[in-house]
Amino acid sequence: QVQLVESGGGLVQPGGSLRLSCAASGLTLEDYAIGWFRQAPGKEREGVSCIGSSDGSPYYADSVKGRFTISRDNAKNTVYLQMNSLKPEDTAVYYCAAAMKTIPFDPRGYGMNYWGKGTLVTVSS
Repeated sequence: QVQLVESGGGLVQPGGSLRLSCAASGLTLEDYAIGWFRQAPGKEREGVSCIGSSDGSPYYADSVKGRFTISRDNAKNTVYLQMNSLKPEDTAVYYCAAAMKTIPFDPRGYGMNYWGKGTLVTVSS
């Protein structure tokens, strides 16, 4: 059974940092494209970042470029999202998802085969 489990969310002040983790069981993350998505209350789901898709280079939404970094530790079967210089508008539930590497990344989330249950990030003073 495939499971993706996010962790690392919490409450942080504006300008602070958090590192989210996406740990997998039942699949090898290295064999998949892994995306991070977020959804804030009343807003549509947004693709934040992706690593390993057929696009080649990591994807970052314009809203997080220069602040967020995606990486993976194959030995730990875990993908990370380092989030720096956090802003209140980054507040959302963050999800990781896995897709076949053979398709380009869709920031809307289409094509992702497996999803985690999410971790809440709240940026507030």
